[in-house]
Amino acid sequence: MSNPLLSLNYEPAIQTLGGDYYDEVFAAEFPQHILRFRNDKLLPKIGLSPEDVKDEHFIEAFGKFHCVGPFLALRYHGYQFGQYNPYLGDGRGFLYGQVRGVNGELYDFGTKGSGRTPYSRSADGRLTLKGGVREVLAAEMLHRHGVRTSRCFSLIETGEGLWRGDEPSPTRSSVMVRFSSSHIRFGTFERLYYFKRPDLTKNC
Repeated sequence: MSNPLLSLNYEPAIQTLGGDYYDEVFAAEFPQHILRFRNDKLLPKIGLSPEDVKDEHFIEAFGKFHCVGPFLALRYHGYQFGQYNPYLGDGRGFLYGQVRGVNGELYDFGTKGSGRTPYSRSADGRLTLKGGVREVLAAEMLHRHGVRTSRCFSLIETGEGLWRGDEPSPTRSSVMVRFSSSHIRFGTFERLYYFKRPDLTKNC
């Protein structure tokens, strides 16, 4: 049986903007895959029935990252520690793919905790399970209150021990896939302004 999540009609909207916006990256390989959360309420938005999408389909697509690709770590600028930083980008995630919803809107799948990218610096590119659960709860609460925000599509525990300074370690690891209307950030435009390329902003 084919995987409905891999059989979606993925559109290369960001990819067609050109290499000024992203770096192609690879997903990390994880020793374990345990599905901890799947957002069945989002599946009908992209024309899928929850009954037709099995847990192993989520794991294959969003834990083992069997191919849709290419995966794109987006470049952007912003402020860190009170200073402008022109060397930012997706440091522990990437744009997995973009699909057209039944309402005609384009939706993005973006990962978090999927491994290192050129913008990871000294970090490991991973996400704690605790951090993933926290984001699931916060995003769904905001959605229920009518706030437009990205939502968690899936959360998979990955079997690695992570060391963090703000919680007892080693702590459990996970990889998340977010579902949102756009992966473009304000910092995307800041970057183009910094490089004096206002012509590229029209593509966004």
